[in-house]
Amino acid sequence: MHKVIGLTIAAAALLLAGCNTISGVGKDVSSVGSTVSKTADKHK
Repeated sequence: MHKVIGLTIAAAALLLAGCNTISGVGKDVSSVGSTVSKTADKHK
C-alpha cells in the first residue's frame, strides 16, 4: 500500500513539473513572437 501511495505522489510531481515546463515554453515563444512583431513594425 505504501508503494502505491509513493508512486502516485511521484507521478503527480512529475506531471506538475511537466505542466510548469510547458507553460514556461509557451511564455518564451510568446515573448519571441512579440519581439519579432515589434521589429517588423519598426522596419515598415
